[in-house]
Amino acid sequence: MNLFEYLIPFVLALGLLILAHELGHYLVARWCGVKVLRFSIGFGRPLLSWTAGADRTVWALAVFPLGGYVKMLDEREGEVAPEELHRAFNRQPVGRRFAVVAAGPIANFLLAVVLYWGLFSTGTEELKPVLAVTGAATPAAAAGVRDGDLVLVVDEEAVRSWPELRWALLRRALDAREVSLHVRTAEGVDAYRKLDLTGVRIEDGDQDLIANVGLKPWRPIIEPVVGKVVDGGAGARAGLLAGDRFVELDGAKLASWRELVERVRQRPGQPIAAVVQRGGQRIELKLVPDAVDERGTQVGKIGVAVADGGVSREALFAVVRYGPVEGLGKALAQTWETSVLSLKMIGRMITGEISWKNLSGPVTIADYAGQSAKLGLDHYLKFIALISISLGVLNLLPIPVLDGGHLLYYVIEIIKGGPIPERIMEIGQQIGLVALAMLMAFAFYNDINRLISG
Repeated sequence: MNLFEYLIPFVLALGLLILAHELGHYLVARWCGVKVLRFSIGFGRPLLSWTAGADRTVWALAVFPLGGYVKMLDEREGEVAPEELHRAFNRQPVGRRFAVVAAGPIANFLLAVVLYWGLFSTGTEELKPVLAVTGAATPAAAAGVRDGDLVLVVDEEAVRSWPELRWALLRRALDAREVSLHVRTAEGVDAYRKLDLTGVRIEDGDQDLIANVGLKPWRPIIEPVVGKVVDGGAGARAGLLAGDRFVELDGAKLASWRELVERVRQRPGQPIAAVVQRGGQRIELKLVPDAVDERGTQVGKIGVAVADGGVSREALFAVVRYGPVEGLGKALAQTWETSVLSLKMIGRMITGEISWKNLSGPVTIADYAGQSAKLGLDHYLKFIALISISLGVLNLLPIPVLDGGHLLYYVIEIIKGGPIPERIMEIGQQIGLVALAMLMAFAFYNDINRLISG
């Protein structure tokens, strides 16, 4: 694995998310007349800093990028000149303080809306929601789902792509109920399937909901015929030629290209006895797949590409695009639904209904950043939007040291008609730091566990 393929997309995404969050605090603070002393992306020693603006605000890029902060003039953090007391944060009315603190998470939600709006309006190429059933003893099989069913509607929600289908099923799985699938069969007939999700639980962060239901994306059966041989690859060294049709591997018959890929991947650096059909002749070859590191796991590859299987790209993919107004509505709805789903997941992790293994830390997020970047700009921007929403939700949790903890203090202040005693706030900060440290430790544990288990 090339570390920079994951590290660079992760750092860029994280930088954008932190910048948006802190800009939210900064802009609203300035709008409320609060003096900003320092704007920092990252913590610790500055790598780069400069001073700008009428208030001589210090702008800095620091060495530890996992966060940032906006430091405002505040009597609790140092002496304030009498002529600037009116610009100190602690001297502002509670409504202004509330607005400044809430602006950070709100900026993250707005960033997600803008990204989704851009993607929905310009259009993205997505896998069509065409189903294949993975087994007889599954909810999908019990619902009568057949290979080749194209999902049109889930309950009353229209779906146009595989990601939209996954999203619709995930939201309903949390409610553990039966859903209605309006499908168009491979023969072009409209039908309905009743998919029972009452027994489907989101137990483990490594499990895939769609797989648990017994579904996977439909794929046409592609013949194991070689279309191109990479120079210097294992296939070229073994004597493979374009047009060769694989018949057997180690004496076992081959039915499809996917089966060929799966068997080769399982044999990195190990010899395989292959039989290919070439111009009416059976030719025996000895393949030794190259061992390639893929996300920390050694897999076998032979350096060949499949021949055109006769399946058009339009049969598998569709361009999903909305008009500007509809796209904005879709972006707002996606951001809202993702936020609500995140809160539900957190609540059910607290109550034990959902495994804490669903919690991810920076290592897993970096992995997803690299994977999404490899898939293309649209996938990468969707990833950033999703993490931006997660960051907004996390910061609104009523935990002292987070924005949500401060907002909770302000709500109490409004209700009781006066500020909370400093001592109580100090105790709250200590409790919040411990809770946040435990949360981060658990997230890192899940990351390490995923790395070890592959």
